[in-house]
Amino acid sequence: ERALVAELRAKAVHDAGCWRLPDGDAYYAAAAEAATTVAMSGDEIHRLGLAQVAEIGARIDGILKTQGMTQGTVGERLVALNKRPDQLYPNTDAGRDALLAHLNRQIVAMQARLPEAFASLPKAPVEVRRVPPTIQAGAPGGYYQNASLDGSRPAIYYINLRDTFDRPKFGLATLTHHEAVPGHHLQVSLALESEQIPLIRRRGFFSGYSEGWALYAEQLADEMGMYEGDPLGQVGYLQSLLFRATRLVVDSGMHAKRWSREKATDYLIATTGIARGRSQGEIDRYTVWPGQACSYKIGHTVWTRLRDEAKTRPGYTPKGFHSVLLKGAMPLAILERVVRRTGAGA
Repeated sequence: ERALVAELRAKAVHDAGCWRLPDGDAYYAAAAEAATTVAMSGDEIHRLGLAQVAEIGARIDGILKTQGMTQGTVGERLVALNKRPDQLYPNTDAGRDALLAHLNRQIVAMQARLPEAFASLPKAPVEVRRVPPTIQAGAPGGYYQNASLDGSRPAIYYINLRDTFDRPKFGLATLTHHEAVPGHHLQVSLALESEQIPLIRRRGFFSGYSEGWALYAEQLADEMGMYEGDPLGQVGYLQSLLFRATRLVVDSGMHAKRWSREKATDYLIATTGIARGRSQGEIDRYTVWPGQACSYKIGHTVWTRLRDEAKTRPGYTPKGFHSVLLKGAMPLAILERVVRRTGAGA
């Protein structure tokens, strides 16, 4: 194996983008469409990302200024906020326990408001657990595991706590809304428990649909008042959106605009305030998985656009619009047809 790695390394080039491969532009377009289920060119993805980075960055800037953080770029101020002692749990077992307790309180608070916007709620409970220390070094920051179909195991929202300093307080709520409620847990569990579709449809997964819903869920939590009196919590939510918008820029930048790894890494750091080590890991991911990182924000854009359209129809209600979750995951192009054909929202 070492000999094979050495052989491959000798042939490797520094350029990371698909553009350097035979039919690379067509390959990137196909990879992005497979991930997002939306047909967009690399240039279109790039322009969408730049526009959304500018809009979200301006919103963060305004809130930070109200909190007395006026010096430096948005990215620099987010770096400073990440390091503030009042935003950090101790990197100890007691600190981790306090962090998990915070997440559980957040879930309970959000669940109490769900009936305002959802006619159907999951029967399966969701628990927050720490990623087992034996696998935390290679595990993502947070992820969701659905409940068993027979009800013998609850749904689990895992959070990686190898270093609590990577999880500042102001960003915890939006991560919980993404992974648990009203994010992945609501979307996945309602599909699994739905009586409207066969089992094979209940188990379906499309990244643009599911990750787009989870980002829409972060926005919905904000709209439902989960950050009232908590401006830094709202900054955490907007930083999450900014990060996903930045992904559109750097993914298309590397694969369609011939950006170097260094340019992509520097842009990610400067825009979002994410530490260099994590940023380099993100760039590695985009290099080997072209298009996938675009599914989050493109999916979010489609979900919010469809809701805005639904609001213009007579009889719109949030509960009516959200009932489309009972039909299971589907490509975004099909979701558009379903919402428009069924008049989802009324």
